[in-house]
Amino acid sequence: AIGELLGMAIGTTLGWGNVPTMATAIGLAFVFGYAVTLLPLRRAGLAWGRAVKVALAADTSSIAVMELVDNSVIALVPGALDAHLTDALFWSALLGGFAIAFLVTTPLNTWLISHGKGHALAHT
Repeated sequence: AIGELLGMAIGTTLGWGNVPTMATAIGLAFVFGYAVTLLPLRRAGLAWGRAVKVALAADTSSIAVMELVDNSVIALVPGALDAHLTDALFWSALLGGFAIAFLVTTPLNTWLISHGKGHALAHT
């Protein structure tokens, strides 16, 4: 969510169009998502190459689904794409998208972990 919020705030503040704003938000969501997994793995002593592989395996599907869901919600809420940082609609659509994405990604992550994939790889 850190990258998504930052990307949406950057694009909205700079007056970018919807596509560059969402692209920035999605890109930063992946960067921050991987970093949140990568840093503890490195602190635990994993070599860079192994840590990157684990972070990619652990987070790619979850981040992709979260981005698909929350950006779809934002795109479907009337006026949300044109809202500004000072508008309640901007924040309610964004946070509503996160809430719905959480409801979708939690079962996905549970399934991945129960099958030895996703974040389960960080503990092997």
